[in-house]
Amino acid sequence: MSVLVYTESDKGTFKKIALEVASYAKTVADQLGTTVTAVTINADDTSVLGNYGVDKVLQVTNNALDTFNAKAYASVIAQAAENESAKVVIVSSSADSKYLAPILSINLNAGYVPNVVAAPSNTEPFTVKRNTFTNKAFANTAIETEVKLIGLSKNAFGLKENSASATAETFSPSIPELGITVESVDKVTGKVTIADAEIVVSGGRGLKGPENWGMIEELADVLGAATACSKPVSDLGWRPHSEHVGQTGKPVAANLYIAVGISGAIQHLAGINASKVKVVINTDPEAPFFKAADYGIVGDAFEVVPQLIEKLKEFKAQQ
Repeated sequence: MSVLVYTESDKGTFKKIALEVASYAKTVADQLGTTVTAVTINADDTSVLGNYGVDKVLQVTNNALDTFNAKAYASVIAQAAENESAKVVIVSSSADSKYLAPILSINLNAGYVPNVVAAPSNTEPFTVKRNTFTNKAFANTAIETEVKLIGLSKNAFGLKENSASATAETFSPSIPELGITVESVDKVTGKVTIADAEIVVSGGRGLKGPENWGMIEELADVLGAATACSKPVSDLGWRPHSEHVGQTGKPVAANLYIAVGISGAIQHLAGINASKVKVVINTDPEAPFFKAADYGIVGDAFEVVPQLIEKLKEFKAQQ
């Protein structure tokens, strides 16, 4: 009766969130006195999962699953859960997992709690802590169904190495009729994505135009960060909509979020509140973002950011 975890991968390589959910699953398994089983889909080297407490790996390899399909992936995970008699199933809170989780919940007749940020505080009843009200509050939620489905919030638990010798075996579930044919997938390459980034540098209308975005990209490059923007910026066509973060864009749960020239509308703050450390650079000392930020610089971005880049480069050169 293992704890089952779905470990996401991209082109055969595990995402960071996969290792985080494995770390979380190990903690839950220890609380329940059981083991951790991971189900992987078209992943290459699964041995790394053993470093994060996984005891057993169910390897699914099927070309029909090369492109994400919520119905098919939920079916595969449900079959793995039934195969292992798993009563606790853990996924991430990525866009893909949030898409498949409600379907998986129905397949398993499981209570589903997304955006979980901590290990269960109690196992009888099974109680977890989650973000709520757009990350402004927490709720302690009891799951009373026989099978429990947990969606772990990104960067909430962290990576915790806990070496185990993970045994791998082939798992061949039935694949349902997909119903959708994907003809092509276009992805940005060579850049840190917002979904995977631990640091995000975001710009707003205070940058005055797309021609000034070079310093945002340079700062992001120095920090190894992803670039993002506010909704008005993407609406104006200065940056692609894929970089729009906020309540109506992509949610961000980075370790460090730097906002340059963003006033901090409530919709934007709601989408980035889960970030651990928030830094704002703005000329207006009354900008709403300063009330939500951990650190703030009142100043002209065109003066502050180049100096920040210079200091960071000097610091890196000394390392």
